[in-house]
Amino acid sequence: PFVPSFPDCGEFLSFMLFYSGAFSEVVLAQEKATGEMYAVKCIPKKALRGKESGIENEIAVLRKIKHENIVALEDIYESPTHLYLIMQLVSGGELFDRIVERGFYTEQDASALIKQVVDAVNYLHSLGIVHRDLKPENLLYYNPHEESKIMISDFGLSKMEGAANDIMSTACGTPGYVAPEVLAQKPYSKAVDCWSIGVIAYILLCGYPPFYDENDSKLFEQILRAEYEFDSPYWDDISDSAKDFIRNLMQKDPEKRLTCEEALRHPWIAGDTALRKNIHESVSRQMKKNFAKAKWRQAFNATAVIRHMRRLQLGSSMDSSQRRKQNPTSMPGKSQSVDVSSVHHNDCKFLPSFFMKLTRLLLTNLSYSSAVVCCVLYYVVLSNST
Repeated sequence: PFVPSFPDCGEFLSFMLFYSGAFSEVVLAQEKATGEMYAVKCIPKKALRGKESGIENEIAVLRKIKHENIVALEDIYESPTHLYLIMQLVSGGELFDRIVERGFYTEQDASALIKQVVDAVNYLHSLGIVHRDLKPENLLYYNPHEESKIMISDFGLSKMEGAANDIMSTACGTPGYVAPEVLAQKPYSKAVDCWSIGVIAYILLCGYPPFYDENDSKLFEQILRAEYEFDSPYWDDISDSAKDFIRNLMQKDPEKRLTCEEALRHPWIAGDTALRKNIHESVSRQMKKNFAKAKWRQAFNATAVIRHMRRLQLGSSMDSSQRRKQNPTSMPGKSQSVDVSSVHHNDCKFLPSFFMKLTRLLLTNLSYSSAVVCCVLYYVVLSNST
C-alpha cells in the first residue's frame, strides 16, 4: 500500500496512494516534525519528456501564488527519476457534493461561494495568471466543517500573461465551461475565467448547466452563440440581480464581459440583493439528476475541443460519437466519530490491502472525496493501533 516511488526526503514519510493518473500519482504524506498531512504529486520524469514546459509553467504559476482560497504549493523535491510537488491537503470534498448534502441553501450561500471564487481569480489576474480551467470539480472545500472556505485547485492549464507567446489561443479547458472565443479559435484573455465563473454561478442557482446537448457539435454551437435561458420554474424564485450578474459574466463579447474587479462590485456580490429563500430542494434535485453517477459532470477534455476545431477547419460536420467524459463524484455522508482506541496492531494486518482495494475502487468510480476520507481513516486506525 505504501508508494515506493516517493522517497523519504528526510522530512516526509510516504503514506498511501490515493490517486493514479496517466502521467502522475498523488500520495498522502506526513511531515515527520509536525505530523501535518500533505498531498504529494509524484511525476515520473520519463512522462515529462517533451512536456517540460508544461510542468515548468505549472510550478512557476504555483510558486507565485499565495491566497487563502487557492491550494498552495508547499515545497518541491526531485529524485533521479521523479519530481515531487508537496501540495496543501484539502479534505472537505467537492462543491456540488456539499451543496447536495445540505438541508438549507439560498442565493446568499451561492453568492458567498462565488465571491470567494471571484476574489481568488481576481488575485490571479492581478498577477497576470489565467486559470483557463475553472469548473466545479476544481473547487474544493478546505475541510469538512460547515463554514469551510472554498479552494481553487488544478493549475495544469494555467497561463501567465506577458510571457513569451503572450497571445493565448491554445484550445484548452472543459467545454461545458469554456468561453465562446476559445471554441471560435480566437485569441483570448483572462476574460475566459470570468465566463467560466458565470457558468458556475448559473449551475449553483438552478442545479443544471446553461449549455447541454448529447451531440458535441450542437453543444459547441450553443456556446458559440451564448445561447442559454433562465427557464421556468427553476428560475422563478431567483432574483433579477442574480440573473443580471450571470448575464454580465456570460457575455459573448469578452470586451463587454465583467472583469473580476467589476464582479466584486456587483450588487449580488457586494450588496444585499441575494435572496434568503431556501432553494435547496429544487437545486439539489436538479444537481442529482443532471450530475449523478453515469451522467455526472458530462465534462469533456481538451481533446474534444481540439477535434471540434479541426473539423471546423476542414469544413466537416461533427458527429455525436465522441461522448462527453463523465466524472462522477461521491456524496459524503454526515461526519461520524469512529472509535479506534480498542484496535490492536495484530488486528490491523489486513488493513493495508483492504484500504488500498477500497481506495482503488472509489477512484475507479472517480470518488475522489471518499478516497481521501478512506486514506485518512486508514491513517487514524493505524496510528491508534500502534
